Formats: sequence, C-alpha cells, structure tokens
Amino acid sequence: MTYLFDSFSLLRIPERIKRPVLLLVFLLSSVAASASMILLPMDANSQENHLKAYGITYWVLSKQQKVQWLLNYRGGSFLLPDGEPIRNECRIRGVSFEVLSDAQAQEILDGIASPSQNQEAVILEKAPKIAVYSPKDNPPWDDAVTMVLTYAEIPYVTVYDQEVLEDKLPLYDWLHLHHEDFTGQYGKFYGAYRAAPWYIEGKREAETLARKLGYEKVSEEKGAVALKIRNYVIGGGFMFAMCSATDSFDIALAAQGVDICEPMFDGDPSEPNYQEKLDFGNTFAFSGFTLERNPLRYEFSSIDMTSKRENIPRDSDYFSLMDFSAKWDPVPTMLCQNHTALVKGFMGQTTSFTRSQVKPTVLVLGENRLNGEARYIHGIKGRGFFTFYGGHDPEDYQHRVGDPKTELELHPNSPGYRLILNNVLFPAARKKKQKT
Repeated sequence: MTYLFDSFSLLRIPERIKRPVLLLVFLLSSVAASASMILLPMDANSQENHLKAYGITYWVLSKQQKVQWLLNYRGGSFLLPDGEPIRNECRIRGVSFEVLSDAQAQEILDGIASPSQNQEAVILEKAPKIAVYSPKDNPPWDDAVTMVLTYAEIPYVTVYDQEVLEDKLPLYDWLHLHHEDFTGQYGKFYGAYRAAPWYIEGKREAETLARKLGYEKVSEEKGAVALKIRNYVIGGGFMFAMCSATDSFDIALAAQGVDICEPMFDGDPSEPNYQEKLDFGNTFAFSGFTLERNPLRYEFSSIDMTSKRENIPRDSDYFSLMDFSAKWDPVPTMLCQNHTALVKGFMGQTTSFTRSQVKPTVLVLGENRLNGEARYIHGIKGRGFFTFYGGHDPEDYQHRVGDPKTELELHPNSPGYRLILNNVLFPAARKKKQKT
C-alpha cells in the first residue's frame, strides 16, 4: 500500500491535525498487515482430514467465492479467501488450515509461478452441479462416490434411465456412473446369483422400466442410455465412471445394434459372430477387446484384468500415479493430486484395464506397470472429458455382495478416495479453449 505522505511531510503538519493523520496511518497499516488468506494444506503430515477439505473447498465455491488449487504444492493444497465463517467451518468439519498474510500467500504464488517449479495455481470458479447415475432405491453406501460425497458434505442429485432419456443431463456439470451394467446382462451375476431374491427382483424391475420407457429389451434400453451419456460428454459434460460402469459402457457403445446377450438375459439367442460386428470407433477408452461369451462367467470382456492378477499379493497390491507437467498439462496433474504417489490397490467387478487395449489417445493416470494394467485413465471426447477408475471401493479391498459399508470416518486421509474428489472439483476449474 502506498501513502501520499512521508515522515518529513508529517513534521510540517500542524499539531491539531497531526494526531488524526497519525491515527489514519496506523489504521491503514493495521488493515494492510491483517489482510490474509486461508491455506488448506494437503500434504501427508499437515492435514487432519483430506476428504473433508474438498468439501470445504466446494462449500466456499458455493458461496460464489473463488479458490486457487495449488497443484503439486504440499500435496495439492487449496488457497481460500479468509473469513471467520470459513475458519469456523473448517473447525466444525475437522479440517486443518493455516492463516497466511497476503505477503505470505503471494510469496507462495510467486514460488509456484517459477519456471523451475513443477507447480501451478489453478483458479476454481464455481461449484459444479453433480449428478449420480444410480437406481433410486440403491443405498448410498453401495457406491464409493456417493459415500465420499456424503462424507465430504458435497451435495448431489440422483438420476437414472428416465432422466437420461428425457435429456436432463445437460442440467449438470458432472456425472458419475454407478457400478452399472450397460450391456443388459445384469452384471453377469447369473452364474452365482440367479436364484437369489435380489437378482430376480432386480431383473424384473429392469424389464419393467425398459417396457415403460418404450423398449422391448433391457439391453436396447441400456444401449440408448449409453448413447445419451455419450452425447452429454461430447457436448461438454464431465463423466466419471468406476468399476463395471467403465468397460460395460464402452461395450454398449461398441455393440450398438448388435445382440450380444444370451437367452437367460433377453429371451432370445445372441447374434452369430457378434464379436466381428463390434465398432470400436464408437467407444471412449478401449479397442480391440474380446467379449466374454460364457454367461456363467462373472466377466464382460478382456478389458478387465481381475482374473489376470492372481500373482499380486494383497499386501503388495499398489498402483502408481503418473507425474505430469503442472504448467503444460494441468488437467492430468489436477486429477493426480495426492499426498502420495503410491495408492493401495482394490478389487471390483472391473478391477483394472488391460493396458494394450486402452486407446493411444487416452491418458493413463495410474498404473501397475509390472502387471501391464491401467487403473485410472482419462480422455477427451468432443468438448467434454471422461475418467475411468477401476475397482469398487478404495478402502474395501475385495468388496462382496452383502458386505458391510465402509466407514469413511476411519479413512479421512484415503489417497484412493482423494482421486474421486479430484474429479469432483475438476469442472470448477477455469476453462481454456481446446480443440474438439
């Protein structure tokens, strides 16, 4: 701050007005010294609750205030405007924070801006509107994304097939796909669970919904839903999928107009030679994959590596996050922000992706290179973005039907869950023009 007088000029001011002037100088100096910012540190040793820190950031954005995401600085920290309401919210939610003077904050930003540092400050501008694609009666704890959104106190809306087919997706900035089967084969649970009441009831409800929406088969209805989601992304949407929603979505796109379902799924035989009729040009992430023809086998295709990883002991099952240039590649850098570069592996119906079947235009963000598998991938489709994350629950190594829910209060610093929340905040970033 620059003042219009100095100590020499003060000597010439009459005594009767000198005191008010000195008081004004003192007050202005105090205001300058007290101006401050809030830093939410995201490194391993400084943050008590990493997951709720994302919720604080989202809450600040929802108050029409901007946030700076400091990529690669102390684990991807957040720089917020200071204010007693924000401090109180951090205290209530158990989020660690540091108060910085404007000078301290500027010193950090200057250091981040240095060409010698692989760091960048990204401006987050607005709280994205979030939709979760999931059956209406599905419990929130059956899906990792709904669990962590609830724990981080980030609001979301649930949508399903009817809303998608009625073109409601453009109302939202970010869409998560529940661990769904877009192929119409009911998750390939037939072999083990065809006599289970929940399987019988779920199949009946899916068939009823398909008929209500004007389709003869569930596979046809799910294929139409997959096309609508594809168009949402092409139009500029952000789509995040986990577990079986990843490969089954791409399979449904490749199999448009082709019957790949056996009689126990849709009442009639599959088409002869359906493998040769797949169109990999329609898919987002995968190509060259082979479908699993056996209806008794709990697998969709050669994309998934669940059955190919018996040689990986649980206590050494990790995947590594890739290192990108924060200044030149801020998007993948943003999605990989974490307080560790090594993340615990976890299983799912679709655990990981065969690296050789990931399209060359798709970025691999996390991998187990020794096993030739990609765990976490990202790409651009039209004007939008998609991210696929293998596995069911980052803190439940081998989740099975009927297992108890994960208590995130026990995992407030989960690196695996942080990757989900990176994607949640991604649409809030100030956009740069990109080629379609």
